[in-house]
Amino acid sequence: MNGATKLAWGLTAFVIVLGAVMWAVTGKAVFVVFLVLGVVLAIGAWLTGRSAPRADRPASKEDTTP
Repeated sequence: MNGATKLAWGLTAFVIVLGAVMWAVTGKAVFVVFLVLGVVLAIGAWLTGRSAPRADRPASKEDTTP
């Protein structure tokens, strides 16, 4: 996991915790937006955080030529 991925997951956790705490403290449902934003950030971090195939290793056996 690289630095950008760690930062994305940290931001995701921060937004979700902030939304939950603010909703609990104030009682205003507007902070549900933070929870939704956190879920969207988590999906984005998961999708972009997947690693690409390494350059020194072929993607599959069909792609190699003898």
